[in-house]
Amino acid sequence: MTLPVWNRVAQMRPDLDRMRAAGDRIVLVPTMGDLHEGHLSLVRAGLPFGRVVVSIFVNPTQFAPGEDFDNYPRRLADDVARLEALGVAGVFAPEPDEMYREGETTRVEVRGLTEPLCGAHREGHFLG
Repeated sequence: MTLPVWNRVAQMRPDLDRMRAAGDRIVLVPTMGDLHEGHLSLVRAGLPFGRVVVSIFVNPTQFAPGEDFDNYPRRLADDVARLEALGVAGVFAPEPDEMYREGETTRVEVRGLTEPLCGAHREGHFLG
């Protein structure tokens, strides 16, 4: 079976609904792709808990002006092959227009938690 790669929520939802109806838990491992051993270790850690779904989304809101969003490594085919070998349930790989619909205005900010991380020197980094 070929690993499903969903680009739209509407594509993903029926598959996740079937998994839940079968009694499976869904385990999300969010990434920006260009997977390395750290990402894969998170996938392996999640497998005992349910069906692992990996998101691969190069989030433009996490790049400050002057940072190189356009040159961020995008190796979806390689990432999917590595994930398929681990037995994940699927990959959600949306484009920005799927995640940030026209007119959207919602952001979540967790004050205090992000400051010691990249938030200390990258204002707004975690708002995306």
